[in-house]
Amino acid sequence: MKYLDNIGNQFFINGNYTVQSLIWDDIRIFLAVARTGTISKSAALLGIGVATVSRKIERLEDTFGIPLFLRHQAGYRLTEDGAELLEKAKAMEMAASSLLFDADTRAVIAGTVRLATLETLANHLIMQNLPALQKNHPNLTIEITTDIYSVNLHRRDADLALRIVRPEQGHVNVRQLGTLGLGLYGSEAYLATCPSGIFKGEYDNANFIGWTNEHSQLPSSNWLEQTLRGRPLSVATTSIFSQIAAANAGLGLAVLPHIAASSSAGLTCISRDLGIDKPIWLVIQSDLAHSPRIRKVADFLADMIYQNQDKLSGQTGINFFKN
Repeated sequence: MKYLDNIGNQFFINGNYTVQSLIWDDIRIFLAVARTGTISKSAALLGIGVATVSRKIERLEDTFGIPLFLRHQAGYRLTEDGAELLEKAKAMEMAASSLLFDADTRAVIAGTVRLATLETLANHLIMQNLPALQKNHPNLTIEITTDIYSVNLHRRDADLALRIVRPEQGHVNVRQLGTLGLGLYGSEAYLATCPSGIFKGEYDNANFIGWTNEHSQLPSSNWLEQTLRGRPLSVATTSIFSQIAAANAGLGLAVLPHIAASSSAGLTCISRDLGIDKPIWLVIQSDLAHSPRIRKVADFLADMIYQNQDKLSGQTGINFFKN
């Protein structure tokens, strides 16, 4: 078996090093395909062409002399050798991120950066990762605004934003960082009272928790409207946290972001893919794009989303119901 050495820059085969050094960009693309399961999603995630992703995966497989993925109509799945490489590739990713981050620690980054984002991303992802940024840049203040509605960057409501709706106008730089996955969740106690058809998508007798009317533009609201076909919600709220609490209380099923629902031990998933996953866009005011403190926060957000894409898309951390 070929594998990475402890240095991470060469391959080791049957006691001998190959002459071909590892190209980090190929490993980065390998990780993206392993996490997303498709070439097209990986290309969108990394902001490069589909042909480039495919070519670099083939080059990496040629370097190892073994297939790393099984190609299926539904996407790419890791082979046994690919799964072994995955853990070593993740270690390389962490080392590379640490190296790049440490290289910037001498730069003086100070001032206030105003970030607008979703409540879900702020509370279940950003806050947990923010200490690493502030440890290296203690003079940097992050103002975080959480709201369902998009703030207006042109009015200087924020310097940059993480959105699930891509802005179609204005002088902003836009980049897709990842995907926010949504699934259908309920408490085990509530699911135990439901007929078995609910696990096959038969929801006629199920109670649902959702958003109030002023949030009808959200993808989960649209899905619930189509599913309920005129039936009322059992509970309507204005926040994800309230919906999680209602679902834990056994008041019905809720369409929730995986990263938020998986943090609640009382919730289980009965449908991981509802067809309403949303891209996560990083939006920056164009005239601020070259500001050192804005770039620092933008890089922090991009790296955070990239490293947590499995959790965001619902590929890991989900507790499925066992009936």
